[in-house]
Amino acid sequence: MARAMFEYTKSVLKKVSFDPNLFCAELQKAMKRLLPYEKEELKVFVLTLIQANPELSRCTVYLV
Repeated sequence: MARAMFEYTKSVLKKVSFDPNLFCAELQKAMKRLLPYEKEELKVFVLTLIQANPELSRCTVYLV
């Protein structure tokens, strides 16, 4: 079940990556809901996504 939430979160973040405001909001929600080891995986995913979309870099503050 938890893995499904992680995969769902990744798909949502990909879909909203066109809008930094939506991306930040979804990233904030994800960091509250995911398990600690999933948060670490999500950080790697988000940093990769930011390389493709530099305008999302302001959202890295939520990766703490």
